[in-house]
Amino acid sequence: MAILTVNAGSHSVHLVYVDNGSAAARLDLSEPPGSATAMKAVGAFVEQHEVPHAVGHRLVHGGDVVRQTTVVDDEVRGALDDISDLAPLHVPPALALLDRLRYQLPDVLHVVCPDTAFHADLPVVAATYALPTLWRSRWGLRRYGFHGLSYAWASRRATELLGRDTSELQMVIAHLGGGASVCAVDGGRSVDTSMGFTPLDGVPMSTRSGAVDPGMLIWLLRDGRLSLDELAHGLYRESGLLGLSDRRSGDTRELVAAAVDDPTAGLALDVYVHRVRREIAAAASSLSRLDALVFTGEIGWDQPEVRHGVCLGLGQLGVPTPVRGNRTDDGKVSPDSARVTVLVIETREDLQIAVETRTVLRSRSA
Repeated sequence: MAILTVNAGSHSVHLVYVDNGSAAARLDLSEPPGSATAMKAVGAFVEQHEVPHAVGHRLVHGGDVVRQTTVVDDEVRGALDDISDLAPLHVPPALALLDRLRYQLPDVLHVVCPDTAFHADLPVVAATYALPTLWRSRWGLRRYGFHGLSYAWASRRATELLGRDTSELQMVIAHLGGGASVCAVDGGRSVDTSMGFTPLDGVPMSTRSGAVDPGMLIWLLRDGRLSLDELAHGLYRESGLLGLSDRRSGDTRELVAAAVDDPTAGLALDVYVHRVRREIAAAASSLSRLDALVFTGEIGWDQPEVRHGVCLGLGQLGVPTPVRGNRTDDGKVSPDSARVTVLVIETREDLQIAVETRTVLRSRSA
């Protein structure tokens, strides 16, 4: 059963044909999904391969419209436009690709797999904001959480690697990449997470600010200091590691190399590590114990300096300093004697999308 998986970023496109649980062919573009170049490449890639049994699309934010993996019909597609502003860097590009592929493959089942689905059943105390009841009910203001496809894949792989039943495992997973968040997982379920109503919350990211004082934002909007558009642009595209490093880079690899003789690059990394560590400790407080700390995402998988810095300040939770650098496969980087196992797991959102899409396809044919 061949599944075409589609993952649209703000400035990237990843298409993978998944057949029998493994990637058979892939297209990776560093282009905005809606650009003419990207659309032409996507069309050519699809034409070069057999028609898939189904197409699974990553959807960063499903809001209250799509709370689980869902088949796309015209009604669902129309409703998705209403929530596109909840994740302006991610949802509009995903919808552009969805429309393109629905047009090119009209007789194939298309499914959206929302990152928010993994957190759909967050405990009420973790999901509820301390805001007026009227606001929460009128606009659906709640903690949604993101990176759910990555968390679903990593949590299942962790149980395999540790040889333990899902129901008995409690862990914190840190998805660290261009976007970054932390999640507490108990028995395979999300019980707390650092991102909130939008993917702007939580730890600093490549260009996104993460959590900041809302009073400061109100102050910036008063008296013409910043316009709403200037504020939004700054928070989404000029902050995070890029802003901390005075626009040197939003890439941890470049900052690690530069930090040797650039104090600004060093500060950017130090702030990032501090904030990730802080969120991990906060997430752990939602668990009765901590069995494992899992690093995933491009940085989590491929940046041992960041993992080392994060773990260095978590000894009070029983987290050891990693004893290995990078791995070439999923596995443990902590000493055998450690109370908390530290794992590194490669992000495979493509395979998770395929799993969820295949489940929907089989349920419809049953």
